[in-house]
Amino acid sequence: MKKRTIVLVVVTTVVAAVCIGGAAFYFGKPDTATAESAAPVTTATVERGDLSQVVSASGTLTYRARPDGTPYVAINQASGIYTALPATGDAVGCGDTLYRVDDKPVLLLCGELPQYRDLEIGATGADVAQLNRNLDSLGYDQAAGVEIDPADDVFSWSTWAALTKLQHDRGQDETGELARVDAVVLPSPVRVGGVPAQLGTGAQPGTAVVHATSDTLVVQVSLDPSQRADVLMDSPVLITLPGSTSTTGKVAEIGRIVTTADGQGGVQDVKILVTITLDNPEEATGLDHAPVRTQITTAGVQDVLSVPVVALVGNTGGGYAVDVLGEDGSRSLVPVTLGLFDQASGRVQVEGDLTPGDAVVVPS
Repeated sequence: MKKRTIVLVVVTTVVAAVCIGGAAFYFGKPDTATAESAAPVTTATVERGDLSQVVSASGTLTYRARPDGTPYVAINQASGIYTALPATGDAVGCGDTLYRVDDKPVLLLCGELPQYRDLEIGATGADVAQLNRNLDSLGYDQAAGVEIDPADDVFSWSTWAALTKLQHDRGQDETGELARVDAVVLPSPVRVGGVPAQLGTGAQPGTAVVHATSDTLVVQVSLDPSQRADVLMDSPVLITLPGSTSTTGKVAEIGRIVTTADGQGGVQDVKILVTITLDNPEEATGLDHAPVRTQITTAGVQDVLSVPVVALVGNTGGGYAVDVLGEDGSRSLVPVTLGLFDQASGRVQVEGDLTPGDAVVVPS
């Protein structure tokens, strides 16, 4: 009922503007034939089909990071000298070497829980399950001739065998144990966005070594907080790329409210950051930080009758009607109940004594 109320309020506002802007108000008895107009009239057709309600917003193509737009941060735990660091723009996958300290590889593992302790046979917990998921997804259980359940939170002999194989391939000491200094954990494969550490300087535990984002382009848009209730997770999105080419996506993340200061202690703007994933990210390759236009579908109806909004006229006693032009040139007012307003097409859902193909009068 809440969504229905919102739609009707929007439609009523738009329709009122149309009527005031020049559409005639009729104050006669509904459904009675009117005199045939002496002058030719402009008509539109009643159509049956699908309508959608959208929120339009400008956005930016970027690489995904945290919900507030800040990058992921890799925190070093090793002591020594930085002997190899990634370059900005490098792509680093789960299980790959992210950087080196004293020429020893520090690996990237993917997950949400930081590497906060050493892991060995017999250890249990969420961090062990995270390690098992990495080894399984990378195929190192099969490479080692063992089987790992990715949901298992026990460091087993199978974990030891798969980890030893990974260590061998990456040039780490083949201990079969994962020391806290041997890996950093980030949510996904990454694209390096910045490197605050410097080659040849001392590596200090607890300091940032790499700033990164995901390795897949997404669209980020800032919406007014009043639009928060309309936009839902997985809502389909039409995205217009530079050059007027279009692609599609869906809402993947609705962030918290973000405020920006005006420099004098006040709030300049309040927005909600929404992240949209692309159905075909390859269509946006090379367009990092490019501006785009988005249309987020917030509601939709199928197989309904619709007319142009400008075809609506005020009806006696309130409500709305359409002026139907008969094949013989006669005209009659048909009362209608309004439904969803499709801003993109300029049409509105109607219910009344109408059939597809009927001609309705619109302003010239």
